Amino acid sequence: MNPVNAAVLAMALAVGPSGLALAADSAKPATTATAATAATATIEQPRSFGHVLGDVLTQRVLLEQQGRPLELGALPAAARIDLWLERRPSRIETDAEGRRWLVVEYQIINAPRNLTAISLPALAIATASGSALALPAWPVSIGPLTPAEAFGQGDLQPLRPDRPVAALPTFAIERHLKLSLLALLAVLLAWLAWWAWRNMREAQQLPFAHAWRELKRIDDPASPEAWRVVHRALNRSAGRVVHGASLPQLLADAPYLRPLQPRLEDFYRESTRRFFFAESAATPAQPQAAYPLKPLCRALHNAEKRHRH
Repeated sequence: MNPVNAAVLAMALAVGPSGLALAADSAKPATTATAATAATATIEQPRSFGHVLGDVLTQRVLLEQQGRPLELGALPAAARIDLWLERRPSRIETDAEGRRWLVVEYQIINAPRNLTAISLPALAIATASGSALALPAWPVSIGPLTPAEAFGQGDLQPLRPDRPVAALPTFAIERHLKLSLLALLAVLLAWLAWWAWRNMREAQQLPFAHAWRELKRIDDPASPEAWRVVHRALNRSAGRVVHGASLPQLLADAPYLRPLQPRLEDFYRESTRRFFFAESAATPAQPQAAYPLKPLCRALHNAEKRHRH
């Protein structure tokens, strides 16, 4: 045998067993580390049966490993999982013993037509220490809200007739409405009676209101009787006979008539001309112009009304 080959073979035989042992020892930590990254967690799973649309299924994961607390890197995010499930926002709770639990909730968002088995998804939750909490898939069953077919017996039919809506009791409402309308009518009648009584009372007591009422009954507003009606109203308002010279005293006693002073002065001038100089020989015979007696009486009545009210 070649001396070189013999030396190589001797070295291989001398180193081989120990080298194989070294290789085995170096692979073992790697396998252990891989197992440590997916440590099994302590989990409280939800009931596996009897779930329907809208139910919330809750998983609780103990945040401890070998008696030491675990800090999570991130909580499982809320998301739509599949056709049946939606994960709600996760949270951490502390129980009465001071232990911390990760709470993961899933809500059923669809209803199957028949009893169906689904699974809560498997999760690997990262922690601050580097290892991960492994949550295996958890099978549950969900049922339909109603059977696919009705029983067809008695009142258990596929379709039912519309239920008639019962009439609401309206007797009390109608009675209250009638009482309210009667009360409103009584108030309106009372107000109307008071308004008529007030006008009648003012027509009897107030000088210009009484004059206006009488003047409306006279057909010829230019007749002497119509002028006398207005004179009597002015005299009653002043409490004495009023003429052109004493008009300032009337205005002093009744200030509400001062805005009508020019018209009252013109009224007394026209009255003097009509009653004292109309038939005078010195006065040429001319047709008398129509004097606005009614508008003056109306203005006096309005001033009197504003003063009283």
